[in-house]
Amino acid sequence: MDLLNSILSSLQATFLGWNSRLAVFYILATVVLVFGIWCARGRPGRFVEFILPRKVYRHRSNLLDLKIFCVNLILGAAGILGAVLLIPAVTIIVLSQLVAFQPGGFQPLDVTWGRSALATVLMLVAMDFCKYWAHYLHHENRYLWPFHALHHSAEVLTPLTANRNHPVFLVVRNLIYSLIIGIVQALVLFLLMGEIDLLTIGGANAGYFVFNLLGANLRHSHVWLSYGPVMEHIFISPAQHQIHHSRAVKHHNLNYGEVLAIWDWMFGTLYVTDGEEQLDFGLADAVGNEIPQPHPTLRAALFKPFAEALEEATGIDWVTRPETAPHPVTPPTRMEPAE
Repeated sequence: MDLLNSILSSLQATFLGWNSRLAVFYILATVVLVFGIWCARGRPGRFVEFILPRKVYRHRSNLLDLKIFCVNLILGAAGILGAVLLIPAVTIIVLSQLVAFQPGGFQPLDVTWGRSALATVLMLVAMDFCKYWAHYLHHENRYLWPFHALHHSAEVLTPLTANRNHPVFLVVRNLIYSLIIGIVQALVLFLLMGEIDLLTIGGANAGYFVFNLLGANLRHSHVWLSYGPVMEHIFISPAQHQIHHSRAVKHHNLNYGEVLAIWDWMFGTLYVTDGEEQLDFGLADAVGNEIPQPHPTLRAALFKPFAEALEEATGIDWVTRPETAPHPVTPPTRMEPAE
C-alpha cells in the first residue's frame, strides 16, 4: 500500500509539480509555443498533425519511452533512484571541514538580497556545469556509454524521450550531482550566507521554471526551434539538442549542455545551427554507419546495457549482433564543432 501511495505521489509530482517538464502547465505552454511556430510557418496542414504527427507518436520507439518512464517511476517511488541523491550529506561534510579550519568558529554573514541573488546564480551555474560533465562522461566513458545509449537509441523524439533513461544512468548522474552541487552549496553557505534561505531556493527553482516554460519540451521533439547563431553560443536551443541526437557524423558528441552553451563553447563541443536541418535520430558509429536498434523491447533496454558494459570490462563477447552491425557501445569520436 505504501508503494502504491508513493507511485500516486510521484505521478502527481510529474504531472502537477513545477519541477517536472511533463507538468500540465509546461505542456500547455509548449502547445502555445508550437502554435506560434505553426503560424509563423504559414500554418502548414492541420495543427493537430503538426504537433502530434502519427508517425512519431505511434512509433514503437515512443511506446518504449512510455514503458521506461513507468519502470523509472516505480523505482523512484520505491526510493531506489533517490537514495543516491546525497546533496545534503555532502554539504554537511564539506561545510564541517571548512568550519573546522576557520579560527574562532563559524560566524555566518547576514543574509542580504545581494548575497541571495549571488547564491542563486552560483547554484544555477553549478547545476548546469555538473549536468554538462555528467552528460560528457556518459558519452566518453566506454563503461557508462551502454547505459546512456538507451537514451540515444530513440528513433523519434517526444517530450517523453527526456525520461528514456536507464536506471544506472540515473544513479550515476545523481552521484555526480550530489558531489558537485553539495560542494558548491557548502561553499555558498560558508562564504556568503549562514543558510540557504527560501529566496535562494526559490530563485534556483525560478530559473528552471523559466527554462521549462520557454521550450524545454521541444528539445525532445520533431519541432525545430533555433535561437540563432549569437544566442546559441550562450544558451542551448531545442534545435541544438536535437542535433545532439542526430546520426550524422558532423553532429556526433556535440552539444552536451542543458541550459548554457558556454560549457560546450569552452570545451570545444559546441555546434551552432545555420538554418533548419533534416535529422535522422538513433545510434550510429563514428563514421555515420547506422547501428540497428539494440533496444527493441523493454527487456533489452534494461538488461542489454549490463552485458555490453561487461564486454567492455572483460573483452568477452556477451551480446549477439548482426555481422554487419558496428559495435554499439563504443562512444562516437568527438568531432570538431561547426561554427
